[in-house]
Amino acid sequence: MLNFEELKNFLDEKADQYNTPDFIENDPIQIPHRFALKQDVEIAGFLSATISWGNRKAIIKSAEKMLAIMGNSPYDFVMNYSEKDLESIQEKSIHRTFNGQDFTYFIKQFNRIYTENKSLEDLFLIKDSETNFSHSIERFRTQFLGIEKHRTHKHVSSPYKNSSTKRIIMFLRWMVRQDKRGVDFGIWENIDQKYLSIPLDVHTGNISRKLGLIFRTQNDWKTVEELDLVIRKFDEKDPAKYDFALFGLGVTKELL
Repeated sequence: MLNFEELKNFLDEKADQYNTPDFIENDPIQIPHRFALKQDVEIAGFLSATISWGNRKAIIKSAEKMLAIMGNSPYDFVMNYSEKDLESIQEKSIHRTFNGQDFTYFIKQFNRIYTENKSLEDLFLIKDSETNFSHSIERFRTQFLGIEKHRTHKHVSSPYKNSSTKRIIMFLRWMVRQDKRGVDFGIWENIDQKYLSIPLDVHTGNISRKLGLIFRTQNDWKTVEELDLVIRKFDEKDPAKYDFALFGLGVTKELL
């Protein structure tokens, strides 16, 4: 087992290796990278992150389907759609269990949120006593989803229900991290990246266990916080950069 310094050096090296523009080509982050307008980036990013489970090629294809429906202008579409537009989407299949009904629900919610806010960032602001995004994600869920129960709520996970909320955490990394490497956008300037966590799924969880970074067996919110404690010791200002290292090690199967 590597000691602290060796492990940090190893992960720094891997993060550096994978955090390059080449990463974009095969990753769902390529979808928001097609836009320059902040709101377009946010909407395209949030939709792509929401459907990010399963095969990455399939995720990208499904995200492109959503972009095409929105005329490749997400912000303009969510602010100016007609009821007829929404009717035509209702019966479409989008990505696995995320269907046309879910997509229309998101479009309506985006319209309401952007009528009241300039950016989705306003819904994720961290409060003084907070150390991570758990409360912030919950506040976002309440504002974005509204009180009325809907089947779409299952597509926006909750840390309060002990979900790792992998897809929202990934979306937050895209929006918040600023490192001039060309992958993450860093367009949210009122949230410090020190609060970011690692998007935890089967792959990053398994790699983290192999490296001795975490010991809990479930990939849930408690494990996200367990991993936070370690990666923040490696780099308290930019802990989420280690997502690139864990992801890269998962893809190359270097540790198997």
